[in-house]
Amino acid sequence: LSKEFSSTSSTTTAGTVTSRVTRNGDAVMEKDLINHEDLAGDRGMTDDIFDETYREKEGPKPPMRYVWRNIILMSLLHLGAIFGLILIPSAKIQTLAWAILCFLLSALGITAGSHRLWSHRSYKATLPLRIFLTIANSMAFQNDIYEWARDHRVHHKFSETDADPHNAMRGFFFSHVGWLLVRKHPDVIEKGQKLDLSDLKADKVVMFQRRYYKPSVVLLCFTLPTVVPWYFWDESIVISFFIPTILRYAIGLNATWLVNSAAHMFGNRPYDQYINPRENPLVSLGALGEGFHNYHHTFPYDYSTSEFGWRLNLTTAFIDLMCLLGLASDRKKVSKEVILARKMRTGDGSHKSG
Repeated sequence: LSKEFSSTSSTTTAGTVTSRVTRNGDAVMEKDLINHEDLAGDRGMTDDIFDETYREKEGPKPPMRYVWRNIILMSLLHLGAIFGLILIPSAKIQTLAWAILCFLLSALGITAGSHRLWSHRSYKATLPLRIFLTIANSMAFQNDIYEWARDHRVHHKFSETDADPHNAMRGFFFSHVGWLLVRKHPDVIEKGQKLDLSDLKADKVVMFQRRYYKPSVVLLCFTLPTVVPWYFWDESIVISFFIPTILRYAIGLNATWLVNSAAHMFGNRPYDQYINPRENPLVSLGALGEGFHNYHHTFPYDYSTSEFGWRLNLTTAFIDLMCLLGLASDRKKVSKEVILARKMRTGDGSHKSG
């Protein structure tokens, strides 16, 4: 028996540790894994644990079907973001500060919200915090929480296969943004429909956002960030639109996308050298702590997505603050003993050099 993870508020222990083959049978090795039933009992879900039994279908791949609406809109967004960059010297300092605040709020809606809370159930949040994170999530405009969490669970369960929505084996561009510009692979849709999403459906805040997602995005992602500088400190409407709204939105998207692309390709693998995700400090800096990606795919149920606490991890600091304020609880954390054992057993050895 072994401790696999514990809660920082009340220590819990996991059940039986099992060994099995990894990665579609490509590399034969042993891994110590938490007993899935115990993990399910504590978090209410296990659909973010890699499915060792999945096999890609043989034969030719389905043809790529472009989504021209997305291609055009993404192109226009990034052209607008470039214009926003040009406007920065003309903007008031309050407008730039507001843009940074909007970026941080919207980023937390993804990192602390749809990712660590709703995708992985790595901590618990009270109703006021869930409402706040939902508002921030709509400001981020990266699909509603239900859809984001569903796709992310599929990404973990079938990572780097045809069933992975942003399969990094298809190249940097595809995993970064290309996956949004083409129709999903049939396996992504098929596997996504088989996930147990009952926890998301039972969350009235999540389902309320899903029902009113489009108007919430218009209000929170585009209208509010534009109107505040224009109304409160008489910023020009052009600068108000292109910096706190368009540029901020484009930077937020790319920060998230870099977790799917760069953090699956560039960096070391101190926890599991047999999977693609890497430790990438630059991605962590831009994505508020989401770049410790080798760790995260090894221990997806850890609320911090890292063993290093607040280091390059503003999201962990935010969740800890919410716990201090009584708005969050039951943070899941992997024990130091399990982390070290995993490094020694499956890591690439890079932890020895610091």
